[in-house]
Amino acid sequence: MTQRRTIVITGASDGIGAAAARRLSRDGHALVIVGRSREKTNAVADELGADRYVSDFAELDQVRDLASALRQNHPRIDVLANNAGGVFGDRTRTVDGFEKTLQVNHLAPFLLTNLLIDTLLASRATVIATSSAAARLFSRLDIDDLDTEQGFSANRAYGNAKLENILFTRELERRYGDRGLAAVAFHPGTIATGFASETTSLMRFVYRTPLRRVLLQGPETGAEQLVWLATSSPGTDWEPGEYYEKRSIAKTSTQAYDGMLAERLWEESARRVGLSA
Repeated sequence: MTQRRTIVITGASDGIGAAAARRLSRDGHALVIVGRSREKTNAVADELGADRYVSDFAELDQVRDLASALRQNHPRIDVLANNAGGVFGDRTRTVDGFEKTLQVNHLAPFLLTNLLIDTLLASRATVIATSSAAARLFSRLDIDDLDTEQGFSANRAYGNAKLENILFTRELERRYGDRGLAAVAFHPGTIATGFASETTSLMRFVYRTPLRRVLLQGPETGAEQLVWLATSSPGTDWEPGEYYEKRSIAKTSTQAYDGMLAERLWEESARRVGLSA
């Protein structure tokens, strides 16, 4: 077995996150389960004998509380898997004033990672972003309209958010890679989970009907790459700062390779969540 690692997984109360947590726990790692539903989070954590935290990423104060608790209780974090996310329906704003897809998928993990940065650097941690091929298929990112006030659709908002995950990964690696942190993003595949349960987009037709049995793979398949990235060696087994599909570097949106856009996204995200850039 690889060296025992402390692994924090957000969105770990169901789907890919829960499947990865079960696999990593079986392999002897110390899991920290983060989820939105208290009942589901406790169920997975009790099954694995793992620490657990409940946090709704639609409220940034809950993300701040989560970061504070993790800093206090876990002085070493070897892996932070920013896996929580989803595609939603009509355009809605959170209590923080941001479009919900943007906040849950990007701003919340951006804030959490930055609030944990001292712990992550001291641990020489790996930060993993669960992205999606939606970044290539649906994104059209306007840095001056992150809330997609113009031309909103559930698919575009989700594609933009998954592109933002990749841009954040690249900029995180640029800023901190030489200090021992390794960042990577990946597409888990087209997986049968509950992530599209709140959307009115066509994704719901695939994810929430019997078609899922024909077109989608199980969460255990989707978890394989997360497990691989969490337990293998950056720089040896995979290249930090890159986006992966099926354990190989993959092409994604052309905007993902724009270093200036990645830097501007970081600065604008920091401004929105109240951090210095």
